[in-house]
Amino acid sequence: MEKIVITGTGAISSIGLGTEENWNSMLNGVSGVGPITLFNSEDFLVKIACEVKGFDPSEHISGRSSRRRDRFQQFSSVAVTEAIEHSGLELDNEDPGRIGAIISTGIGGLGTIEENIAKMHEGGPRKVSPFLIPMLMSNGASGMAGIDHGFQGPAFSVASACASGQDGIGVAWMMLRSGMVDVAIAGGSESTITPLGVAAFDRIGACSRRGVEEGTPSPFDLNRDGLVVGEGAGIVVLETESHAKNRGATILAELAGYGATADANHITAPSEDGVGGSKAMTNALNSAGIDSSEVQYVNAHGTGTPLNDAAETQGIKSAFGAHASKLMVSSTKSMTGHMMGATGALETVMLTNIVQKNQVPPTINYATPDPVCDLDYVPNEARDAKVDVAITNAFGFGGHNTVLVVKKYS
Repeated sequence: MEKIVITGTGAISSIGLGTEENWNSMLNGVSGVGPITLFNSEDFLVKIACEVKGFDPSEHISGRSSRRRDRFQQFSSVAVTEAIEHSGLELDNEDPGRIGAIISTGIGGLGTIEENIAKMHEGGPRKVSPFLIPMLMSNGASGMAGIDHGFQGPAFSVASACASGQDGIGVAWMMLRSGMVDVAIAGGSESTITPLGVAAFDRIGACSRRGVEEGTPSPFDLNRDGLVVGEGAGIVVLETESHAKNRGATILAELAGYGATADANHITAPSEDGVGGSKAMTNALNSAGIDSSEVQYVNAHGTGTPLNDAAETQGIKSAFGAHASKLMVSSTKSMTGHMMGATGALETVMLTNIVQKNQVPPTINYATPDPVCDLDYVPNEARDAKVDVAITNAFGFGGHNTVLVVKKYS
Protein backbone atom coordinates (compact mmCIF):
# COMPACT_ATOMS: atom_id res chain seq x y z
CA MET A 1 0.00 0.00 0.00
CA GLU A 2 1.37 3.39 -1.03
CA LYS A 3 2.40 5.82 1.70
CA ILE A 4 0.30 8.92 2.35
CA VAL A 5 2.42 11.97 3.11
CA ILE A 6 1.97 15.47 4.48
CA THR A 7 3.39 18.25 2.30
CA GLY A 8 1.82 21.43 3.71
CA THR A 9 0.20 22.79 6.84
CA GLY A 10 -1.88 25.78 7.92
CA ALA A 11 -2.92 26.79 11.43
CA ILE A 12 -4.80 29.47 13.34
CA SER A 13 -5.39 29.46 17.09
CA SER A 14 -5.36 31.67 20.14
CA ILE A 15 -1.56 31.36 20.28
CA GLY A 16 -0.73 32.10 16.68
CA LEU A 17 -1.67 33.06 13.16
CA GLY A 18 0.07 30.49 10.98
CA THR A 19 1.87 27.22 11.60
CA GLU A 20 5.22 28.76 12.57
CA GLU A 21 3.78 31.13 15.16
CA ASN A 22 1.69 28.34 16.68
CA TRP A 23 4.70 26.04 16.85
CA ASN A 24 6.96 28.63 18.46
CA SER A 25 4.25 29.54 20.98
CA MET A 26 3.79 25.91 21.93
CA LEU A 27 7.49 25.34 22.47
CA ASN A 28 7.56 28.42 24.71
CA GLY A 29 4.51 27.37 26.71
CA VAL A 30 2.43 30.38 25.69
CA SER A 31 -1.14 30.40 27.02
CA GLY A 32 -3.93 31.59 24.74
CA VAL A 33 -6.31 32.20 27.67
CA GLY A 34 -7.72 35.69 28.08
CA PRO A 35 -10.87 37.56 29.03
CA ILE A 36 -13.81 37.00 26.69
CA THR A 37 -14.06 39.95 24.27
CA LEU A 38 -16.25 38.49 21.52
CA PHE A 39 -19.36 39.08 23.63
CA ASN A 40 -20.35 40.58 26.96
CA SER A 41 -19.73 37.90 29.60
CA GLU A 42 -20.94 39.98 32.56
CA ASP A 43 -23.74 37.53 33.43
CA PHE A 44 -21.59 34.42 32.86
CA LEU A 45 -19.78 32.33 35.46
CA VAL A 46 -17.19 31.61 32.73
CA LYS A 47 -15.34 34.79 31.78
CA ILE A 48 -12.32 33.41 29.92
CA ALA A 49 -11.70 31.82 26.55
CA CYS A 50 -8.92 31.12 24.07
CA GLU A 51 -9.88 33.65 21.40
CA VAL A 52 -7.96 34.07 18.16
CA LYS A 53 -6.22 37.45 18.43
CA GLY A 54 -5.29 39.94 15.74
CA PHE A 55 -7.19 38.12 13.02
CA ASP A 56 -8.46 40.34 10.20
CA PRO A 57 -10.12 38.22 7.51
CA SER A 58 -10.20 41.17 5.09
CA GLU A 59 -6.39 40.92 4.84
CA HIS A 60 -6.82 37.52 3.18
CA ILE A 61 -10.35 37.43 1.75
CA SER A 62 -12.08 40.18 -0.26
CA GLY A 63 -14.39 42.32 1.87
CA ARG A 64 -17.71 41.15 0.40
CA SER A 65 -16.72 37.50 0.39
CA SER A 66 -15.36 37.76 3.94
CA ARG A 67 -18.63 39.20 5.23
CA ARG A 68 -20.52 36.28 3.70
CA ARG A 69 -18.52 33.70 5.62
CA ASP A 70 -18.99 32.68 9.24
CA ARG A 71 -15.95 33.08 11.47
CA PHE A 72 -15.19 29.33 11.30
CA GLN A 73 -15.20 29.56 7.48
CA GLN A 74 -12.90 32.58 7.58
CA PHE A 75 -10.42 30.68 9.75
CA SER A 76 -10.55 27.69 7.43
CA SER A 77 -10.13 29.77 4.27
CA VAL A 78 -6.97 31.42 5.56
CA ALA A 79 -5.48 28.16 6.90
CA VAL A 80 -6.23 26.35 3.61
CA THR A 81 -4.40 29.03 1.64
CA GLU A 82 -1.41 28.82 3.99
CA ALA A 83 -1.29 25.02 3.68
CA ILE A 84 -1.43 25.09 -0.12
CA GLU A 85 1.30 27.74 -0.32
CA HIS A 86 3.41 25.78 2.17
CA SER A 87 3.04 22.61 0.08
CA GLY A 88 4.19 24.29 -3.13
CA LEU A 89 1.23 22.74 -4.92
CA GLU A 90 0.86 24.33 -8.37
CA LEU A 91 -2.87 24.05 -8.92
CA ASP A 92 -2.63 24.95 -12.62
CA ASN A 93 -0.59 21.78 -13.12
CA GLU A 94 -3.09 19.52 -11.33
CA ASP A 95 -6.26 17.75 -12.38
CA PRO A 96 -8.87 19.54 -10.23
CA GLY A 97 -11.03 16.43 -10.17
CA ARG A 98 -8.25 14.59 -8.36
CA ILE A 99 -8.09 17.05 -5.44
CA GLY A 100 -10.47 16.58 -2.50
CA ALA A 101 -11.36 18.92 0.37
CA ILE A 102 -12.43 17.23 3.60
CA ILE A 103 -12.69 20.06 6.12
CA SER A 104 -14.73 19.34 9.21
CA THR A 105 -16.39 21.17 12.07
CA GLY A 106 -18.19 19.97 15.15
CA ILE A 107 -20.91 22.62 15.10
CA GLY A 108 -20.63 24.99 12.13
CA GLY A 109 -21.74 28.61 12.04
CA LEU A 110 -23.01 28.95 15.59
CA GLY A 111 -22.36 32.69 15.81
CA THR A 112 -24.28 33.32 12.59
CA ILE A 113 -27.20 31.23 13.84
CA GLU A 114 -27.39 33.16 17.12
CA GLU A 115 -27.17 36.52 15.37
CA ASN A 116 -29.98 35.71 12.95
CA ILE A 117 -32.28 34.26 15.59
CA ALA A 118 -31.97 37.56 17.44
CA LYS A 119 -32.69 39.52 14.25
CA MET A 120 -35.80 37.45 13.54
CA HIS A 121 -37.15 37.93 17.08
CA GLU A 122 -36.52 41.67 16.89
CA GLY A 123 -37.70 42.39 13.35
CA GLY A 124 -39.41 39.35 11.90
CA PRO A 125 -38.43 36.75 9.30
CA ARG A 126 -37.48 39.28 6.62
CA LYS A 127 -34.57 40.36 8.81
CA VAL A 128 -32.92 36.96 8.45
CA SER A 129 -29.84 37.12 6.24
CA PRO A 130 -30.11 35.51 2.78
CA PHE A 131 -26.59 34.21 3.48
CA LEU A 132 -27.59 32.41 6.68
CA ILE A 133 -27.73 28.91 5.17
CA PRO A 134 -24.30 28.94 3.47
CA MET A 135 -22.78 30.58 6.57
CA LEU A 136 -24.17 28.09 9.09
CA MET A 137 -23.77 24.81 7.22
CA SER A 138 -21.00 22.54 8.42
CA ASN A 139 -19.84 21.74 4.88
CA GLY A 140 -19.37 25.44 4.15
CA ALA A 141 -15.63 25.38 4.85
CA SER A 142 -14.97 22.52 2.42
CA GLY A 143 -17.27 24.09 -0.17
CA MET A 144 -15.46 27.41 0.10
CA ALA A 145 -12.09 25.68 -0.28
CA GLY A 146 -13.24 24.25 -3.60
CA ILE A 147 -14.65 27.58 -4.77
CA ASP A 148 -11.54 29.53 -3.72
CA HIS A 149 -9.03 27.17 -5.30
CA GLY A 150 -10.91 25.23 -7.98
CA PHE A 151 -10.89 21.78 -6.37
CA GLN A 152 -13.44 19.52 -8.06
CA GLY A 153 -12.87 16.26 -6.22
CA PRO A 154 -14.91 15.04 -3.22
CA ALA A 155 -15.66 17.91 -0.83
CA PHE A 156 -17.54 17.51 2.44
CA SER A 157 -17.40 17.76 6.22
CA VAL A 158 -17.25 14.96 8.80
CA ALA A 159 -19.16 15.61 12.03
CA SER A 160 -18.07 13.68 15.12
CA ALA A 161 -18.06 16.45 17.73
CA CYS A 162 -14.54 17.13 19.03
CA ALA A 163 -13.11 14.33 16.88
CA SER A 164 -14.39 15.93 13.65
CA GLY A 165 -11.12 17.44 12.41
CA GLN A 166 -9.12 14.26 12.97
CA ASP A 167 -11.86 12.11 11.46
CA GLY A 168 -11.83 14.37 8.40
CA ILE A 169 -8.09 13.81 8.03
CA GLY A 170 -8.60 10.07 8.56
CA VAL A 171 -11.30 9.90 5.87
CA ALA A 172 -9.04 11.82 3.49
CA TRP A 173 -6.25 9.31 4.26
CA MET A 174 -8.58 6.45 3.30
CA MET A 175 -9.63 8.19 0.08
CA LEU A 176 -6.01 8.64 -0.94
CA ARG A 177 -5.21 5.02 -0.16
CA SER A 178 -8.21 3.88 -2.21
CA GLY A 179 -7.10 5.86 -5.26
CA MET A 180 -10.07 8.24 -5.32
CA VAL A 181 -7.83 11.32 -5.26
CA ASP A 182 -4.16 12.24 -5.57
CA VAL A 183 -4.31 15.20 -3.17
CA ALA A 184 -6.58 16.01 -0.23
CA ILE A 185 -6.86 19.26 1.70
CA ALA A 186 -8.06 18.10 5.11
CA GLY A 187 -8.58 19.31 8.64
CA GLY A 188 -11.04 21.20 10.80
CA SER A 189 -12.23 24.65 11.79
CA GLU A 190 -14.38 25.90 14.65
CA SER A 191 -15.66 29.10 16.25
CA THR A 192 -17.91 28.51 19.26
CA ILE A 193 -16.88 31.37 21.55
CA THR A 194 -20.42 32.74 21.47
CA PRO A 195 -22.92 33.35 24.27
CA LEU A 196 -24.79 30.13 23.55
CA GLY A 197 -21.63 28.09 22.97
CA VAL A 198 -19.95 29.08 26.23
CA ALA A 199 -23.19 28.86 28.22
CA ALA A 200 -23.91 25.38 26.88
CA PHE A 201 -20.49 23.96 27.68
CA ASP A 202 -20.63 25.53 31.13
CA ARG A 203 -24.12 24.17 31.84
CA ILE A 204 -22.93 20.66 31.05
CA GLY A 205 -20.23 21.11 33.69
CA ALA A 206 -17.29 21.02 31.27
CA CYS A 207 -15.79 24.52 31.66
CA SER A 208 -13.18 25.92 34.00
CA ARG A 209 -14.47 28.92 35.94
CA ARG A 210 -11.06 30.18 37.02
CA GLY A 211 -9.61 33.53 36.10
CA VAL A 212 -6.88 34.34 33.60
CA GLU A 213 -4.11 34.32 36.23
CA GLU A 214 -5.16 31.06 37.90
CA GLY A 215 -3.39 28.63 35.60
CA THR A 216 -6.13 27.00 33.59
CA PRO A 217 -6.81 24.75 31.77
CA SER A 218 -4.61 22.30 33.67
CA PRO A 219 -4.81 18.87 32.01
CA PHE A 220 -3.83 15.86 34.14
CA ASP A 221 -3.26 18.05 37.20
CA LEU A 222 -4.93 16.95 40.44
CA ASN A 223 -6.78 20.27 40.70
CA ARG A 224 -7.98 20.52 37.10
CA ASP A 225 -11.49 21.96 36.89
CA GLY A 226 -12.47 21.85 33.24
CA LEU A 227 -11.76 22.99 29.71
CA VAL A 228 -11.43 26.48 28.26
CA VAL A 229 -13.30 27.05 25.00
CA GLY A 230 -10.99 27.84 22.09
CA GLU A 231 -11.32 28.49 18.36
CA GLY A 232 -9.28 28.27 15.17
CA ALA A 233 -8.35 25.91 12.36
CA GLY A 234 -5.81 23.27 11.40
CA ILE A 235 -5.26 22.12 7.81
CA VAL A 236 -2.90 19.61 6.18
CA VAL A 237 -2.17 18.90 2.53
CA LEU A 238 -2.07 15.14 2.03
CA GLU A 239 -0.78 13.38 -1.07
CA THR A 240 0.13 9.93 -2.23
CA GLU A 241 3.89 9.52 -1.99
CA SER A 242 4.22 9.02 -5.75
CA HIS A 243 2.30 12.20 -6.54
CA ALA A 244 4.39 14.22 -4.10
CA LYS A 245 7.64 12.82 -5.50
CA ASN A 246 6.58 13.34 -9.11
CA ARG A 247 6.04 17.05 -8.55
CA GLY A 248 9.22 17.42 -6.47
CA ALA A 249 7.44 18.30 -3.25
CA THR A 250 9.16 18.58 0.11
CA ILE A 251 7.67 15.79 2.22
CA LEU A 252 7.22 16.82 5.84
CA ALA A 253 6.02 13.57 7.41
CA GLU A 254 4.09 10.40 6.75
CA LEU A 255 0.48 10.03 7.86
CA ALA A 256 0.79 6.34 8.59
CA GLY A 257 -2.41 5.22 10.31
CA TYR A 258 -5.96 5.99 11.40
CA GLY A 259 -8.22 4.36 13.95
CA ALA A 260 -11.75 5.19 15.08
CA THR A 261 -14.14 3.61 17.58
CA ALA A 262 -17.30 4.40 19.55
CA ASP A 263 -17.72 3.95 23.31
CA ALA A 264 -21.42 2.99 23.09
CA ASN A 265 -21.55 4.20 26.67
CA HIS A 266 -22.82 7.77 27.26
CA ILE A 267 -23.57 10.78 25.07
CA THR A 268 -21.12 13.08 26.91
CA ALA A 269 -19.09 11.05 29.42
CA PRO A 270 -16.19 8.79 28.39
CA SER A 271 -15.99 5.21 29.56
CA GLU A 272 -14.09 5.36 32.85
CA ASP A 273 -11.76 2.56 31.78
CA GLY A 274 -10.91 4.37 28.54
CA VAL A 275 -11.59 1.22 26.53
CA GLY A 276 -12.89 3.04 23.44
CA GLY A 277 -9.85 5.29 23.23
CA SER A 278 -7.57 2.34 23.87
CA LYS A 279 -9.09 0.38 20.98
CA ALA A 280 -8.79 3.39 18.67
CA MET A 281 -5.08 3.70 19.52
CA THR A 282 -4.53 0.00 18.90
CA ASN A 283 -6.48 0.10 15.63
CA ALA A 284 -4.52 3.12 14.41
CA LEU A 285 -1.19 1.46 15.13
CA ASN A 286 -2.35 -1.76 13.47
CA SER A 287 -3.40 0.15 10.35
CA ALA A 288 0.09 1.66 10.24
CA GLY A 289 1.82 -1.68 10.82
CA ILE A 290 3.56 -0.19 13.85
CA ASP A 291 4.19 -1.91 17.17
CA SER A 292 3.23 0.10 20.22
CA SER A 293 6.84 -0.03 21.45
CA GLU A 294 7.90 2.11 18.47
CA VAL A 295 5.86 5.14 19.61
CA GLN A 296 7.68 7.87 21.53
CA TYR A 297 4.99 10.55 21.92
CA VAL A 298 1.23 10.90 22.42
CA ASN A 299 -0.53 14.21 21.87
CA ALA A 300 -3.36 13.63 24.31
CA HIS A 301 -6.96 14.74 23.98
CA GLY A 302 -6.23 16.15 27.46
CA THR A 303 -9.14 18.55 27.92
CA GLY A 304 -8.54 19.31 31.60
CA THR A 305 -11.84 17.81 32.75
CA PRO A 306 -11.63 15.34 35.64
CA LEU A 307 -13.32 12.49 33.76
CA ASN A 308 -11.55 12.79 30.41
CA ASP A 309 -7.99 12.96 31.69
CA ALA A 310 -8.36 9.99 34.02
CA ALA A 311 -10.07 7.87 31.35
CA GLU A 312 -7.53 8.80 28.69
CA THR A 313 -4.64 7.94 30.98
CA GLN A 314 -6.19 4.53 31.59
CA GLY A 315 -6.75 4.08 27.85
CA ILE A 316 -3.11 4.88 27.05
CA LYS A 317 -1.94 2.40 29.68
CA SER A 318 -4.25 -0.28 28.28
CA ALA A 319 -3.11 0.29 24.70
CA PHE A 320 0.62 0.50 25.41
CA GLY A 321 1.03 -1.77 28.42
CA ALA A 322 4.41 -1.46 30.12
CA HIS A 323 5.61 0.87 27.35
CA ALA A 324 3.18 3.57 28.58
CA SER A 325 5.62 4.56 31.30
CA LYS A 326 8.23 5.37 28.62
CA LEU A 327 5.93 7.56 26.55
CA MET A 328 5.97 11.33 26.50
CA VAL A 329 2.36 12.54 26.73
CA SER A 330 1.33 16.17 26.54
CA SER A 331 -1.82 18.20 26.08
CA THR A 332 -1.40 21.24 23.85
CA LYS A 333 -4.97 22.19 24.80
CA SER A 334 -3.35 23.54 27.95
CA MET A 335 -2.24 26.38 25.64
CA THR A 336 -4.81 26.58 22.82
CA GLY A 337 -7.88 25.68 24.83
CA HIS A 338 -10.35 23.20 23.38
CA MET A 339 -11.04 24.17 19.77
CA MET A 340 -13.75 21.50 19.55
CA GLY A 341 -13.84 20.01 16.03
CA ALA A 342 -10.67 21.86 15.00
CA THR A 343 -8.35 20.86 17.83
CA GLY A 344 -7.39 17.42 16.58
CA ALA A 345 -6.57 18.90 13.19
CA LEU A 346 -4.32 21.56 14.73
CA GLU A 347 -2.64 18.87 16.82
CA THR A 348 -1.98 16.84 13.66
CA VAL A 349 -0.26 19.89 12.20
CA MET A 350 1.89 20.09 15.34
CA LEU A 351 2.76 16.38 15.13
CA THR A 352 4.24 17.09 11.71
CA ASN A 353 6.67 19.52 13.35
CA ILE A 354 7.34 17.23 16.32
CA VAL A 355 8.60 14.33 14.19
CA GLN A 356 10.55 16.68 11.92
CA LYS A 357 12.27 18.68 14.64
CA ASN A 358 12.47 16.21 17.54
CA GLN A 359 10.94 18.65 19.99
CA VAL A 360 7.93 18.01 22.21
CA PRO A 361 5.64 20.79 23.46
CA PRO A 362 4.71 20.78 27.14
CA THR A 363 1.57 20.48 29.21
CA ILE A 364 1.48 23.86 30.92
CA ASN A 365 -0.32 24.72 34.18
CA TYR A 366 0.81 21.38 35.62
CA ALA A 367 1.50 21.80 39.34
CA THR A 368 0.14 18.90 41.40
CA PRO A 369 0.37 15.27 40.22
CA ASP A 370 -2.83 13.23 40.29
CA PRO A 371 -2.40 9.63 41.47
CA VAL A 372 -4.78 8.41 38.76
CA CYS A 373 -2.90 10.34 36.06
CA ASP A 374 0.59 8.92 36.45
CA LEU A 375 2.29 9.21 33.05
CA ASP A 376 5.03 11.57 31.82
CA TYR A 377 3.02 14.65 30.80
CA VAL A 378 6.06 16.76 29.82
CA PRO A 379 5.19 19.31 32.51
CA ASN A 380 5.55 23.03 31.82
CA GLU A 381 8.65 23.00 29.62
CA ALA A 382 9.24 21.73 26.10
CA ARG A 383 11.65 18.86 25.67
CA ASP A 384 14.23 17.94 23.05
CA ALA A 385 13.74 14.25 22.31
CA LYS A 386 13.96 11.92 19.35
CA VAL A 387 10.48 11.29 17.98
CA ASP A 388 10.13 8.94 15.02
CA VAL A 389 6.51 7.91 15.65
CA ALA A 390 3.78 9.93 17.34
CA ILE A 391 0.03 9.62 17.74
CA THR A 392 -2.68 12.16 18.43
CA ASN A 393 -5.94 11.40 20.23
CA ALA A 394 -9.27 13.15 19.68
CA PHE A 395 -12.38 12.10 21.58
CA GLY A 396 -15.83 13.59 21.14
CA PHE A 397 -19.27 13.74 22.71
CA GLY A 398 -21.25 10.82 21.37
CA GLY A 399 -18.48 8.46 22.42
CA HIS A 400 -16.32 9.07 19.33
CA ASN A 401 -12.63 8.17 19.53
CA THR A 402 -10.19 9.00 16.75
CA VAL A 403 -6.43 8.44 16.56
CA LEU A 404 -3.92 9.34 13.86
CA VAL A 405 -0.34 8.07 13.53
CA VAL A 406 2.34 10.40 12.16
CA LYS A 407 5.85 9.13 11.33
CA LYS A 408 9.11 10.74 10.44
CA TYR A 409 9.34 10.38 6.65
CA SER A 410 12.04 8.18 5.20
